[in-house]
Amino acid sequence: MDGAAMLVGDVGCGAGATSIAAARANSKARIIGMDLSEALLAVAAERAAGLDNLGFVAGPVEDILPPLGPFDLIVSRHGVMFFPDPVDGLAAMRAGAAPGAGLIFSCFRAPSHNLWSSEIVAAMLDAPPPPPEAYAPGPFAFADEKFVRSVLAAAGWSNAEPRAVDFTYRAGEGEDPVADAVAFFTRIGPAARVLRDAPAGRRRDMLDRVAEVCARYRHGNAVDFPAAAWLWSAENR
Repeated sequence: MDGAAMLVGDVGCGAGATSIAAARANSKARIIGMDLSEALLAVAAERAAGLDNLGFVAGPVEDILPPLGPFDLIVSRHGVMFFPDPVDGLAAMRAGAAPGAGLIFSCFRAPSHNLWSSEIVAAMLDAPPPPPEAYAPGPFAFADEKFVRSVLAAAGWSNAEPRAVDFTYRAGEGEDPVADAVAFFTRIGPAARVLRDAPAGRRRDMLDRVAEVCARYRHGNAVDFPAAAWLWSAENR
């Protein structure tokens, strides 16, 4: 790089946690976080006050990455599963990558490994949700290893390798962690979508069922679910 600072792009950075961690870990790198939500980026910018090697840009990756690149590393924490067309989205990321640049991203594995989704939704619907018939943007859009490998190849990325990671998904905490978790699930994820589409007369019962599931995973002042993700790496070769 001829002495130039390493340029790192964080796709779907949200409120900036990963971008901020990267900026603090390597003060000589230049980090650019990008997201569609200007409201979340405003929170990120406030949290990042004082970090001179970090900036944020609002907009889709195809409008941001190539003009600001080439990037030496592109990362994304659970931000790649929402592209309308996953091949186009990952190809746009590659278009903004320098030759030899790395790509690292995480995405959820199957709902059966993520009880914060599968058990909650099954309780709300009285049955497990049917699997999607085709690709649809969402938390589990990249759950299938073979599908993701094919998408990365079609987008031009090389040497793609996944690593399975198990972790704890904290849904609620505080004096009433169950209530905190229920409120969280009404705002985000598959449960929020089920609740939004349900008849008004059923929503109270659904929320009570969500609370029952959350109570089973309460540990002291926290509600923690088992969760599982893929950690993918690839290269622009």
